[in-house]
Amino acid sequence: MRLRILQGAPEGALLCGEPWPAEGDEIDLPTAQAAHLVASGVAEEVTAKRTRKARRGGDDE
Repeated sequence: MRLRILQGAPEGALLCGEPWPAEGDEIDLPTAQAAHLVASGVAEEVTAKRTRKARRGGDDE
């Protein structure tokens, strides 16, 4: 499951044996572990890729 980290952790904290990701980082985790982090408010599921907003001004037609 793809997650976006919402909360940082103290220096030295680990997640799956790796350093805890920075706030805003996206990671892939097994579903059960990811669901736990989402339920606790530490992360949110990434359901779709972000798209760039269209620029204002100028017509492309």
